[in-house]
Amino acid sequence: MEYLIVKWLHIVSSTLLFGTGIGSAFYMLFTSLSRDVRAIAVVSRHVVRADWLFTATTVVFQPLSGFYMIHLAGYPLASAWIVWSIVLYLVAGACWLPVVWLQMRMRDMAQASARDNLALPALYWRYLRLWTALGVPAFFALIIVFYLMTAKPV
Repeated sequence: MEYLIVKWLHIVSSTLLFGTGIGSAFYMLFTSLSRDVRAIAVVSRHVVRADWLFTATTVVFQPLSGFYMIHLAGYPLASAWIVWSIVLYLVAGACWLPVVWLQMRMRDMAQASARDNLALPALYWRYLRLWTALGVPAFFALIIVFYLMTAKPV
């Protein structure tokens, strides 16, 4: 496959990955802060679905397309920008995996609370704090990866 096509797919994929992440985080956080249990139940269900449809698929595609472009362009794998991109991508992934688990549990708690017309349990709010704390390093790691992908500093 031609380099520019792979590059275009890589950029579209990274946009879906980052856009879904930031959009999901925004809606999940601010809907949770509203304390509207029914809204939280709906939004958390959609956030989990978006993570599986968009984030999970692009998480797999990104390294495949990235390594293929590295191969096509003949960049050495030991280039600092490539090594740091991989390390930071793994940091973001290490944050994202527990976030997915937390989101599924939060979704289940919100669904049960909405069904039973109850307030969200204290565990939901603990999970939300942890979910937020994990999102911050993942966000900044991907911001730096975007810079490294674009600038390719020596």
